[in-house]
Amino acid sequence: MRQHSAFKVVGLHLAVIVLFFLAQFVLPEYHHLAVTRVMILAIFALGYNLLFGYTGLLSLGHALFFAAGLYGAGLTAFHLGWSVPAAFAAGVGAGFFASLVIGVVALRTSGVAFMIVTMMFSQVAYLASLYFTTYTRGEEGLVMPEAARHFDLFGVTFSLTDPSLRYNIALLLLAVTLIVILIVVRGPMGRVLIAIRENEPRTLMLGYNTFLIKLKAFVISGTISSVAGAAYALLFAYVGSSFASIQYSIEALLFTLLGGAGTVLGPILGTFAMFYLIDIVSGFTVAYLLVTGIALIALVLFFPKGILGTIRERWMTWLP
Repeated sequence: MRQHSAFKVVGLHLAVIVLFFLAQFVLPEYHHLAVTRVMILAIFALGYNLLFGYTGLLSLGHALFFAAGLYGAGLTAFHLGWSVPAAFAAGVGAGFFASLVIGVVALRTSGVAFMIVTMMFSQVAYLASLYFTTYTRGEEGLVMPEAARHFDLFGVTFSLTDPSLRYNIALLLLAVTLIVILIVVRGPMGRVLIAIRENEPRTLMLGYNTFLIKLKAFVISGTISSVAGAAYALLFAYVGSSFASIQYSIEALLFTLLGGAGTVLGPILGTFAMFYLIDIVSGFTVAYLLVTGIALIALVLFFPKGILGTIRERWMTWLP
């Protein structure tokens, strides 16, 4: 039974990746770009979900890690002329370092205090991006030069101005992130994370170092978020302070809640649903946020654990 369940889980996630791959051949130009953008934001939501959905830690500061990747990649490419691979590595490294340092501090708190501490760290990063306008240009942001949109790899020149290349890079990053998340949540660490979420004192009593395990989850979550930020800067050639604002932390939370916190595919579904709900409704009315709010209220009433979370509870208990 367990092997059959594992086969269904692997098959479902492979099917999702294949579906995204095939979609690029039929999507019109606008949706081709939109899906590329949504896949990057879905990576951000996947990282957030590992901390919130599986570990039970509500962070309001994850925009900081997205921004760390964004600025780590964007500033090195813009000011130092680093190649795309090197700039991307710098962005991910910045996110890893930031999540490690902040995790050590923030995880000494819990509950509302943890939420406030993470939000304050994020606000410091946002204000810093506004203060150092000489380098960041604040809200106006930086537009990547043409030279930062081309790179050589194994003797082949690639251009990030090519929509197909951007789409497939985003898909590759999404696929790798899915694999990492699956390995974590379906392995021993994932079981301990869920135990911490449900009852941390009992998990501590069983002999687990809950602080260290939560720190690992925090670092993995922050690093994945920085992958999304670095990819966004390089694929879409823009870096701006708005990405460091608390709004982006809240968006990651909404994506996760909408799709289903504590499910692997939930954040991806939630990101797509939220993005296209706003995109479609805004074409009919300027009060699109009101309509979006009503839709979210209806969701809470009929799908209290998010779309996939409720589906798993009622019909597909094997979903991870």
